[in-house]
Amino acid sequence: MSQNVVIVESPSKAKTINKYLGSDYTVIASYGHIRDLPSKNGSVKPDENFAMIWELDEKGQKRVKDIVAQTKGAKNLFLATDPDREGEAISWHIQQVLEEMKTSKGMNVQRIVFNEITKKAVLESLKKPRQVNQELVDAYLARRALDYLVGFTLSPILWRKLPGARSAGRVQSVALRLVVEREQEIEAFRTQEYWSVQTQCLNTAKVGFFAKLNFLNGKKLDKFGLPNEEAAKLAVKTIENSAFSVADIEKKQVRRNPAAPFTTSTLQQEASRKLGFSPKKTMQIAQKLYEGVDLDGETIGLISYMRTDSVVLSNDAITTLRTIIEKDFGKQYLPEAPRLYKTKAKNAQEGHEAIRPTDAVRNPKSVQAHLDSDQMKLYELIWKRTMASQMENALFDQVGVDITSNDKQTNLRATGSTIVFDGFLKLYQEGKDAENKEDKAQEDDDRILPPLQVGEVIGIDSIIPEQHFTQPPPRYTESSLVKKLEELGIGRPSTYVSLLQTLQDRDYVRLEKRQFHPDQKGRLVTSFLSHYFSKYVQYDFTASLEEQLDDISGGRIGWLEVMKTFWQPFNETVKQAEPLRIAEVLENMQKDLEASLFDMTKENPKECPTCKEGELHLKLSKFGPFLGCNRYPECKYTKSLSGSQSQDDSMQEVSEVIVLGQDPNLNVDITLRKGPYGPYLQWEEKDVKKPKRVSIPPGFDPFTVTVEQAVKLGSMPAIVGKHPETQTDILVGIGRFGPYLKYDGAFTSIPKAYSFMEITIDEAFEILEKKRLNPKAKPSGTARTFVKKAPAKTSAKDKK
Repeated sequence: MSQNVVIVESPSKAKTINKYLGSDYTVIASYGHIRDLPSKNGSVKPDENFAMIWELDEKGQKRVKDIVAQTKGAKNLFLATDPDREGEAISWHIQQVLEEMKTSKGMNVQRIVFNEITKKAVLESLKKPRQVNQELVDAYLARRALDYLVGFTLSPILWRKLPGARSAGRVQSVALRLVVEREQEIEAFRTQEYWSVQTQCLNTAKVGFFAKLNFLNGKKLDKFGLPNEEAAKLAVKTIENSAFSVADIEKKQVRRNPAAPFTTSTLQQEASRKLGFSPKKTMQIAQKLYEGVDLDGETIGLISYMRTDSVVLSNDAITTLRTIIEKDFGKQYLPEAPRLYKTKAKNAQEGHEAIRPTDAVRNPKSVQAHLDSDQMKLYELIWKRTMASQMENALFDQVGVDITSNDKQTNLRATGSTIVFDGFLKLYQEGKDAENKEDKAQEDDDRILPPLQVGEVIGIDSIIPEQHFTQPPPRYTESSLVKKLEELGIGRPSTYVSLLQTLQDRDYVRLEKRQFHPDQKGRLVTSFLSHYFSKYVQYDFTASLEEQLDDISGGRIGWLEVMKTFWQPFNETVKQAEPLRIAEVLENMQKDLEASLFDMTKENPKECPTCKEGELHLKLSKFGPFLGCNRYPECKYTKSLSGSQSQDDSMQEVSEVIVLGQDPNLNVDITLRKGPYGPYLQWEEKDVKKPKRVSIPPGFDPFTVTVEQAVKLGSMPAIVGKHPETQTDILVGIGRFGPYLKYDGAFTSIPKAYSFMEITIDEAFEILEKKRLNPKAKPSGTARTFVKKAPAKTSAKDKK
């Protein structure tokens, strides 16, 4: 046994670091958290000073057993989990469990952190060991206790008062409110007409340029200054009857600064805008780049730690960047002094640096052969953003020209700009979220104007009146919702991906064309919480709680103080909600949601379409919300407001082929069909005797299968990644025994605890390792290996 043991989180990271440290060290993986709060009431005890009951599940017991075996006889144990609050908590849990088992006696247990997986960084961390940071652990305990108490106290109220509702979360409920309120804004929006007038002008040299009417009859025009076509025609007539000359020319130089290096949230936003990646996909790819790729026989991490809200770069990184900028772009692109960015977050606890290349010398072209397409795109984005952050400003000449009528009553405004020096724009320009584009001010600013002089007579070549209509605010995308949450100070970098996924998993929102739409179930939950738990879904309150968690991690306040301040009033609010009658709740919900439940343009929007005598009212069942006639049972009309049904129930309604959409790779339609063995997908390829077909796995609602999911199902078996030890491909697929992994000629069933559609290489390796170490393990709850030629017998219970 080694005298020095290092514990990291993932097996791939363990193998890389083991190569760095050599035979004097043993590096093992904890596979994340080894224990957690049991998913049952009573795991956090407010009456006992918020004592927590931690539980080791089957996986945790196995991992602890491995850790105990590997650390037996060791003199030094280095806890090297990730450099954020969650990583600190994992180290704390390991230390606590070993102490409780009395297996760490006589062993020097220390914490080390490194922000990148490179040999230099790992070796440096071993020179600076420390103790587990109790303040970071306390912040973790507070967050975990808060989320648990809100979930297990509020969710039962929801289940009793809103049958069909799933559960409520402290941060998820606030994010859901954002989506619902944006939808209500869109529904309440009333389009307003307005006009603009643009002119094609000519200078004395007969060179054309555009100018926009901004003063008419001595008055400045605002956006709605020309409300209709009649007003626009009068403006056109006024311009036609006027003579114009240049009254004023305003010139100025404008500098544009580069964007700061990436934080977790800005990386997610930019990858969504520029690459079309979801936050989840971005973080999965970033994890692989962080943990490392094989470069000439050595595994090296390409980027620094990817869960961070810091924009700070190390001095070494800045020096390297500045050297490359001067060498590759020229001295004119290098600022006189390094750019120092300041983190906006009050306590940037999630990491020590911005996301950056571990060595900027490795430009995207030099590593392209070692990366797949998506990894290459994300690495190039990170490399360019980091490099540009240390480059010189871009410089623009901006010109504004006022062209006034002889009677001084009418004015046309022409604007334009030219790039004097491109600076950082030579390499990178930050993307923008899609917003309303009701005017073209930015386009006008980018135009180049011809030479003009004050007093110069200007001719009007043509006049162009243009009709516009105001547009509602856009729905949130994954990118813009993350941005909004960050602006409000709600959630933290490590929580955004799971937060967005939870909202979709609970059927509270759906993602259509990359935009979030609230489902009726989500609207009901938001309405209920806004009525009866208003304080706890307020944006300011949730942000304030996040600040308090930051204060705990900074040692400015104790975690128990925060818990006591929160719990007492929250518990009282819950008690007040318990006696509520469902009829009273439904009445309030219906008032709130009338605009989305009924067609309010009708004379009698609540009239029952079947009996024409009764009224429709909001009702609830265990299957979710629905509208029902108040003349029941005489009239049995109902209209479901919930999209979720069981696969068996929903497929009974299918009597025709349903087109899901087009496969972007094959340019053919994918259809949903019902067969004798259940629902399946079919690719409608012409002149093909046996079209491609894929069964829909159990557990999937066929009506909610997206084109993206269908393409993914159709691509299986697919490569998950390479085995860390042998570099042999591990594949994921679906067979008659359910989802499986294929490696080295053998097939291993994927346990129900894993999502086979999103399985990572670390999860796949964990399943295979578990089977290798315990080949006789029972199929229930664990992986099972079988050979294709002679598959093992499988009970109905095993089939997933």
